[in-house]
Amino acid sequence: MRKLSLRAQVWISDICYALLVLVTGCFFAISCALLLSQAVRTSPARSWTNNWNAMIIAVTYLLVCIISIALCVKRRIAVRRRLQRITKTHHSIVRKEVPQPVHEYISQEFARSCLVSYESQPRNTVHSGWGRPGTRLSGIRFRRALLDTIPEIDARARLVIPSHPNLKPHARMLHHFRFLLPLLPKDEEGLSELHYYDSAIQLARTVDREPTEEEYQRGMDAAASILQMLQECRLEMLEESRMQINNAIS
Repeated sequence: MRKLSLRAQVWISDICYALLVLVTGCFFAISCALLLSQAVRTSPARSWTNNWNAMIIAVTYLLVCIISIALCVKRRIAVRRRLQRITKTHHSIVRKEVPQPVHEYISQEFARSCLVSYESQPRNTVHSGWGRPGTRLSGIRFRRALLDTIPEIDARARLVIPSHPNLKPHARMLHHFRFLLPLLPKDEEGLSELHYYDSAIQLARTVDREPTEEEYQRGMDAAASILQMLQECRLEMLEESRMQINNAIS
């Protein structure tokens, strides 16, 4: 059976409460009218004049009505004040605020929730193109991270070579950063870090499969080496400029 929504439950509760008040009010009015008519019929004059029984009945029902309304209003005000005293901000429950069994139950349920959350974390799971959970590469998408290094290296290269050509969307890194080749050392095979970086970027751009962790790591190492070289060149340029200014002043 489909469970009713909270809004539907509140709506049904309000209707039932209104019907209860309406039925109670009808019975209240009918009983008052019957008693008043009986008081008139049983009086010696059979009229409302000097009919103390009818007056007593009317005053009694009026007092009951006034007291009932006063109690409802008082209860409503008390509930509203009680709700207003409840803090809206989160705060921890200490032992003195609740009975000991309640505090122990809350602590046990909190510990159980923490254990369930910890045990449900993925382990030994490998998703192609993503860092493994629980490692320093967790949550990193290799393809996007490699491509994000291109604007960073391009901006750093412009600080060293202001006339550096503009970056084209599909340009090879080896061609775009060709002016940096003389600044980069080469290994035994005659390849520089720019060659390895270009290979990693081409894999990220054109290959259908996702880059592996080893390919990502090699590309990021090459990017870090290029950035470090550009930073060193930038510092040397600033130092040389400072020395020239000092010599000109002296």
